[in-house]
Amino acid sequence: MNDDDLLADRFEQHRGRLCAVAYRMLGSVPEAEDAVQETWLKLSRTGADEIRNLGGWLTTVVGRVCLDLLRARAARREDPIDETFVPDPLLGPLTPVDPEEELLQADSVGLALLVVLETLEPAERLAFVLHDLFAVPFDDIAPIVERTSATTRQLASRARRRVQAAGPSTDPDLARQREIVEAFLAAAREGDFDALVALLHPDVALRADSGALIRGVAASKALRGAHTVAEQALLFAPFAHHAQLALVNGSVGVVNAPEGQVLSVMGVTITDGRITEMYILSDPERLARLDVNGTAR
Repeated sequence: MNDDDLLADRFEQHRGRLCAVAYRMLGSVPEAEDAVQETWLKLSRTGADEIRNLGGWLTTVVGRVCLDLLRARAARREDPIDETFVPDPLLGPLTPVDPEEELLQADSVGLALLVVLETLEPAERLAFVLHDLFAVPFDDIAPIVERTSATTRQLASRARRRVQAAGPSTDPDLARQREIVEAFLAAAREGDFDALVALLHPDVALRADSGALIRGVAASKALRGAHTVAEQALLFAPFAHHAQLALVNGSVGVVNAPEGQVLSVMGVTITDGRITEMYILSDPERLARLDVNGTAR
């Protein structure tokens, strides 16, 4: 190998971690890929000869790239985050898991957490993601956000409180998740309203993100309450026949893909045996960019 090939090989060893950082920072698969590519370009211009800790350097650089993207996004945005917004889901096959795959799923980030992260200020999001999710020391994060270590710690603490206030994460038992999601689909297919309500938490929240161009009954919406959400599920009962179980951000979810064309992806949060949150992405433009054969990372 020549020097360029060696550098590229060393970078590839860190790509998975960099993609994970960027996705958690941006909630967008294409933007995360762009951030990682920009990190590679910075490394290729710099070289690795003077870098003592390449992994730490790359994490810092991708964090700074993502922070700039978040700040630019915030500057362009005139209105607060829409309550119907659903981040890009990560899909994977629902297969029997071995211990290594269980560790990978434990490292996955749920759609519910990504929604909360969207409400944070860019510096708060960076401090929380790098420290709480990737164990980067505050002393290393502080120069990125141009704050002291103590102030950076406070940024992460504020973000952590927002995350904790959002409620519990989904039950980790995939077998139990599968049982509940399958029961929900069966009730929708059979038009069993009472069974649907029984599977939903009384205060269940539904976000459906169809994009800006879809109108009518399929338009973006935010709903709350078991009866309201169950009624919505019955409206789309015919599509339930095409639904397939899949891993959506590491948890059991649903992909609706008649004849191989993905029409929607649904992720859920399940707590104490009931569905508490539902996240449906049916924006055709964003769905077209999804890797339906990807891994749930």
